[in-house]
Amino acid sequence: MRAVVQHRPGGPDVLRLVETLRPVPGPTEILVRVHAAGVNPADWKIRSRGVFSTGARTPFTPGFDVSGVVEAVGPGVTVFRPGDEVFGMPRFPHPAGAYADYVTAPARHFAHRPRRLDHVHAAAVPLAALTAWQALVDTADVRPGQRVLVHAAAGGVGHFAVQIAKSRGAHVIGTARGANHAFLRTLGADELVDHTRQDFAETVQDVDVVLDTVGGTYWARSLRTLRPGGTLVSVLPLDETFPAEQARAAGVHAVFVLVEPDLAGLRGIAGLIDDGRLRVEVAAVLPLEEAAAAHELGEAGRTRGKIVLSVA
Repeated sequence: MRAVVQHRPGGPDVLRLVETLRPVPGPTEILVRVHAAGVNPADWKIRSRGVFSTGARTPFTPGFDVSGVVEAVGPGVTVFRPGDEVFGMPRFPHPAGAYADYVTAPARHFAHRPRRLDHVHAAAVPLAALTAWQALVDTADVRPGQRVLVHAAAGGVGHFAVQIAKSRGAHVIGTARGANHAFLRTLGADELVDHTRQDFAETVQDVDVVLDTVGGTYWARSLRTLRPGGTLVSVLPLDETFPAEQARAAGVHAVFVLVEPDLAGLRGIAGLIDDGRLRVEVAAVLPLEEAAAAHELGEAGRTRGKIVLSVA
């Protein structure tokens, strides 16, 4: 089978397409014939800097988001059978090897592919949508009438977060470049701030929940938008630069969320998609052999929605 591998950290040029052996599913695992693989910031961070390096020893095959068809099942698997169409984010944060013709992973790291989506769009969903789901539903418990501020609202996580918050009955405010405001309005955003022209901390107030995918100066500025008792959920680790004393003084709860495989979350997300309440934005589709170009495009930081590799 074909697989993209890297033997050392570095730029996109370290990604190489090779022929290798097809994996065999072990107990509780399934073998999935990959039709498409999503490309995420985690992919190029691991490629270049060795993030989660204990689980990414070289050589390895990058990629976490998978959509495909079950080819075989290992001993003990009862939730899927060969021929089932599935999507998921297996093994995260350990390498799942999604940039390949086949992957094996625990069966319950997958769910049935949403009926409304083809494989390309389904592959764009798991990591980004689960991040938004686990931040807003499981962690912040967003409720009707709450005000939710989503940073980088047109990005992979952001565009899902806007829609998930709206599905929970929230009033959603997003930060994004002005060119993306019309798009975000179609997703249900109620208020928008062009972060290239305005400081959101000067215009947004009385927020119940902030979802931050940016970090840096956004942390301190986001605290100024929150009501006492509000929640800041960051998908970036709250390191020594986070203004912890300021958060305590404001009575704000701050938490770091690292996404994890989640069958219940995948099923909830698939339900929103099939109900027509969650739209998937794909910025670009490239063939597997152009994985390096996909990373270059993603690292440029100007894409709206997700980048996907077409595998089969």
